[in-house]
Amino acid sequence: MRVAFLDEGMTEDKFKPDQGSLDRWAEVDRYFSEQLSLSDPVLDAAMAANKAAELPAIDVAPNQGKLLQLLARMVGARRILEIGTLGGYSTIWLARALPAGGRLITLEFSPKHAEIARANIARAGLSDRIEIRIGAALDTLPKLQTEIAEPFDLIFIDADKPNNSEYLRWAIKLSRPGTLIIIDNVVRDGAVIDADSADQDVQGARHLFELLANEPLLSSTAVQTVGVKGYDGFAFALVTAKT
Repeated sequence: MRVAFLDEGMTEDKFKPDQGSLDRWAEVDRYFSEQLSLSDPVLDAAMAANKAAELPAIDVAPNQGKLLQLLARMVGARRILEIGTLGGYSTIWLARALPAGGRLITLEFSPKHAEIARANIARAGLSDRIEIRIGAALDTLPKLQTEIAEPFDLIFIDADKPNNSEYLRWAIKLSRPGTLIIIDNVVRDGAVIDADSADQDVQGARHLFELLANEPLLSSTAVQTVGVKGYDGFAFALVTAKT
């Protein structure tokens, strides 16, 4: 199996993992899912509903969903904010980590996506702990700031990538020391290293890393991932202080 990695000077146009690599990555993810029982009828039904509604196939993979759930449990999250609901697949994973009385607010731009997510969440029996807010997140977040009585313990950002930096700024405002912020899709098939990329999603990832690198309130890292979702990665930031 051959994997092509980006060398200095390469752009995203020059990086293409071969089909053998893609197939092997997907096979390993499926192995993890089967061995660790990372799905169930509720999650399978959510994915099927998303596909039937022709939603973009950009949900997290099952092993990534379980990672989000474990992280939420590790930080003892009682209040979770998700920016970018899609069909509610990652929402279900995160909400399952909440203790009794916990609450998750998820923001979704598309009314169609929110409708599918609401049905998936109801099927999962989680409607009592999840609230979907429809509209542009950058319009919703300022309203949210005036409404919440307590900061969020975990914030998951998985929405339109050019606005990632703005979402991170709002995440900081809505957090407390100890809040964990997770941002998905930050590697962009390796194109994140291409400063001259014309892809706005790539530039959104680069601007995000500039903010992470220069924000004194955060301690941050990032990891690359391969799997059924291809080649991408997550950024993680722990809020260490408040202004």
